[in-house]
Amino acid sequence: MKQVEIIVKKNVPCTMRDGTVLYADVYRPNSTGQFPVLLTRLPYSKDLPLYSHRYLDTHRLVENGFVVIIQDVRGRFKSEGEFQPFSQEANDGYDTVEWAASLSYSSGKVGMFGLSYYGYTQLLAAEKKPPHLVAIFPAMTLNDQRNGTVYRNGAFALGLFETWTLESILPDLLKRKFEKSVDMTSAVRELADSLNNIEDWYSYAPINDWPPLKVLEEDNFFFEHLKRPIEDESYWQDSSIADKYDRLQLPAYHMGGWYDCFIGPTLENYVEMNKVNDQSSNKQKLIVGPWGHGHFSSIQGERSFGVHASGEWMNLEEDMTNLHIRWFDHWLKGVSNGIEKEPPVKIFVMGINEWRNEMEWPLERTEYTSYYLHSMGKANTKTGDGCLRKGMQAEDTADSYIYDPKKPVPTKGGATLFSGPLTMGPYDQSVIEKRNDVLVYTSDPLQEALEVTGPVKVKLFASTDAVDTDFTAKLVDESPDGTAIILTEGIVNAKYRNGNQAEKELRGEIVEYEINLWATSNVFLPGHRILLEVSSSSFPQYAPNPNTGKSMIESSETKTARQTIYHSQEFPSHILLPIIPTRKNS
Repeated sequence: MKQVEIIVKKNVPCTMRDGTVLYADVYRPNSTGQFPVLLTRLPYSKDLPLYSHRYLDTHRLVENGFVVIIQDVRGRFKSEGEFQPFSQEANDGYDTVEWAASLSYSSGKVGMFGLSYYGYTQLLAAEKKPPHLVAIFPAMTLNDQRNGTVYRNGAFALGLFETWTLESILPDLLKRKFEKSVDMTSAVRELADSLNNIEDWYSYAPINDWPPLKVLEEDNFFFEHLKRPIEDESYWQDSSIADKYDRLQLPAYHMGGWYDCFIGPTLENYVEMNKVNDQSSNKQKLIVGPWGHGHFSSIQGERSFGVHASGEWMNLEEDMTNLHIRWFDHWLKGVSNGIEKEPPVKIFVMGINEWRNEMEWPLERTEYTSYYLHSMGKANTKTGDGCLRKGMQAEDTADSYIYDPKKPVPTKGGATLFSGPLTMGPYDQSVIEKRNDVLVYTSDPLQEALEVTGPVKVKLFASTDAVDTDFTAKLVDESPDGTAIILTEGIVNAKYRNGNQAEKELRGEIVEYEINLWATSNVFLPGHRILLEVSSSSFPQYAPNPNTGKSMIESSETKTARQTIYHSQEFPSHILLPIIPTRKNS
């Protein structure tokens, strides 16, 4: 490639429809002509673009004939206005896209890229249908704040929301509030102290009185979110695309990770956008690696998946920057580079550690298979008598455990995003399986390899002596040496077991719960066992349910609860696994 000089222009103003000025940095080739624009809008500072670290190379994008624009969203860093997460990104995104298309060096065609929050700014802008937005590349992002961001199935996503606010958002808010003030030094010291002790702060309740954010006063978005009940559709749907997929008719390359906190929404976005776009045109693509949130290394947690798993060397073919270039070359420049003819889905299959192309998601050849819970009433801990079998059993004894919100089951790895050790990725659950408040159901050692690829759900028949509570489920791959690696997990709050409208208080009745574990792709190798863990907490990933009918958001009062899990022909508790049959050689 010939050398390309790059012009960098800092703090270029862009005026929104209400007069607010947002500022962007522009990177463009130092040559005559017009070029398609690649735009990203983020709240983490355009001056230190996080996506460039193990993600994308801005300079290579420009060297390949694109103008790159990085904009601070409203109320962040250089941009004017007040920051309200997600609520203003749709209109601001529309206005910015149209402004970018009008620049003298722009070809008039705009693409958007970005991860997490700045993955979602693409989807929110696209829903408003700006005429010059041609294609997007949303990575590891959401679709509704009640689907894994602030809540998940009614449970408050404590670790993610508190960490994100304190680590990623608060520092700039403090600078804006205390600019040129003598109080700035003490505010920064308080912030540093809170960050250094965030693992202790996770335990603080009530959360709506969380001291680390009191410096902002109670009119900030964090406390506003906590005031809004899950049922407040007008508030939450304003920043949701979950009911607006019919408006997202444009090419999109979706990127996810099996250990990403947004793997569920990412897969939903692909599936739903595929329904409303012409599938024959290959406008929707999906790639899922063995990655955590924004972490594309070949080493995740306690596992190495091989160098070919890295985002720097995917399947020994290309890195992420090159994949973006090929995608936008095709849609913004009309280059026939073959990407439109490639299979629409590329997934990394753990266990055998291989990339594989597929024609759809979920896979059409999936054999959904129920593995039923069994025991003689003593499934507590890994040494108990809990087992998983394909068949139901006429006579079975229910299992029970005591759930104490003051002694919650600790989170260790998984698809998480919060500060602290052992927080993300494939980690051994053996220590957790020693707890008496964790039920463990185990298959026999597998005689042959068994592939599980696709959505995973648990049907649980349970009762409690509390008026409200939570139930959790975790799919685990246990090796012959006893190492038990988490694959995926889920939670359900009894009050919101049927959606975003609260159910009546429980009165000891047996209730059927569906726990969505989102998805995974893993081959259980010969000699390995399939494990299902059932409990009622995962802290600090989720705020413990206090069992009182209230939540830790509004109350610090807790009660212990006796939880009972039923498994019989009448109450067939089971995990539904997406089994992929072995392909026969022709």
